Amino acid sequence: MNTEILGIIVMFAITLVMGIFLGRYIADVYGYKKTFLDRIFHPVENLIYKISGINPEKQMTWKQNMFALLTINVVWFVIGFFILLNQVWLPLNPDGNPNMSPDLAFNTAISFLVNCNLQHYSGETGVSYLSQMYLMFLQFVTAATGMAAMAVLLKAFKDKTTTELGNFYDFFIKSMTRILVPISIAVAFVLSANGSPMTFEGKDHITSLEGQNIEVSRGPAAAFIAIKHLGTNGGGFFGANSAHPLENPNYLTNMTEMITQMIIPFALVFALGFYLKKRKLSWVIFTVMTVGFLALTVPNVINETQGNPLITRMGTDPHIGAMEGKEIRFGSAASAYWSIATTVISTGSVNAMHDSTMPLSGMNQLLAMMINCFYGGCGVGIMNYFIFIILAVFISGLMVGRTPEFLGKKIEAKEMKIAMIVALFHPFLILAGTALTAYLPEFGTKTLNNPGFHGFSKMLYEFTSSSANNGSGFEGLGDNTPWWNISTGIVLLLSRFIPIIGPIAIAGLLASKKYIPESAGTLKTDTATFGFMTLAVILLIAALSFFPALTLGPIAEQLQDFSK
Repeated sequence: MNTEILGIIVMFAITLVMGIFLGRYIADVYGYKKTFLDRIFHPVENLIYKISGINPEKQMTWKQNMFALLTINVVWFVIGFFILLNQVWLPLNPDGNPNMSPDLAFNTAISFLVNCNLQHYSGETGVSYLSQMYLMFLQFVTAATGMAAMAVLLKAFKDKTTTELGNFYDFFIKSMTRILVPISIAVAFVLSANGSPMTFEGKDHITSLEGQNIEVSRGPAAAFIAIKHLGTNGGGFFGANSAHPLENPNYLTNMTEMITQMIIPFALVFALGFYLKKRKLSWVIFTVMTVGFLALTVPNVINETQGNPLITRMGTDPHIGAMEGKEIRFGSAASAYWSIATTVISTGSVNAMHDSTMPLSGMNQLLAMMINCFYGGCGVGIMNYFIFIILAVFISGLMVGRTPEFLGKKIEAKEMKIAMIVALFHPFLILAGTALTAYLPEFGTKTLNNPGFHGFSKMLYEFTSSSANNGSGFEGLGDNTPWWNISTGIVLLLSRFIPIIGPIAIAGLLASKKYIPESAGTLKTDTATFGFMTLAVILLIAALSFFPALTLGPIAEQLQDFSK
């Protein structure tokens, strides 16, 4: 077996095994069961509650939980916006990086606030160390926000009938102290030991082999890189993201970062099963997600390892694959695997340039973000999938003549309306933003360095990445303009909070309903048949919504370039 393919299999297997064990631990944390780390974390959490005045035992309704989530996010945005606008005179700026413009600061603060990390700047020259540290803080709290929201959703289905859905602040703090911080520390040690910098000194000065004096940016990168992957954030400390040799020095760090970004999305699927005592349901969900993931990953690995036929015709040796935009230390197969993992999970970090992949590989990267529920980000992946479960239950119930029910609760018109709004809002933001930008050439086409079909793909990718809270991009797009900063910033806000509020609202409404015990007439949702139905609903919505746009972009590019 090809060693690169073997490396991919090993990475997936390690992530799966670790994800199962971490899922049980997360379920115990959210279920207030004893864990082996209680002696360490109880005093820390109690100190935080005492300082902040939080009463962790106070139960909240779904509306109170969402109010708490939104208000604390407003505070984080204001602080971040202020720091980015005033970098010059604030401390920890040894390289003298300038202040951001208001529109860029708006986009950057929102982007990191919503777990997207769409970066219209380069880390080496665009932000100070203070800004990097605050953005790192946002990467912690946004991941914990998604996980806490998921915990609220799980709480809604644990009790038979209730309006008390836990305490957002308590779930949030526990997500930070017991999950994100400890694992991030371990990952940061691995990265630092392999060459990622962890310092507050300014640029280093080296002399190249050609005798040129070169300034090399550094900083507290290892800690930043650890949480950017663990929290499925993806923001690069350096402009080249994880293709940069100081962010991702070797194949070991590549494996570490790959496993790190996938482990919590995997774990949360299994946490659902342990928490609700519905392990079969969690395996059905994981299987559907994995089928979707492999359907996108396998073609990409084949496309990239076979090489670019246009270049092969010129007499080059294609045995190492299509290596344009890729790092030789990772190879074409591992880069292709990363490209789907990072877009499926909504991390958005890159170890190769997606703009340089084959057209159909780019299409699969777009599809991963358009579908946006195969594993997904921290917490929000499960909530996105939950919307499709609601739709699948309703459609299945109509097909077989049974009352739509999920976990003992009837699904009625109000829940379906919310689910449809959430499901259709994602394609609306992507397609409306792309269409408007393409219609206005001064904002869209004039910012492209590629004309034609590939240029359209760049605009489609930017709005898809924004709406999916992903953050990766087809480069070659002049995105640091008022139009791109403001338009994508608005998309980022709407696409983050509506898909969180919607599922929580549905869960809250269902939780308050009378519990209906399972009977012979109940539609079972933990079977392979229902899993297939859910996958069909996901693919149907994605195909109907996005196929025309994909035809104008990567599909047309493939036909144009390779049908000759």
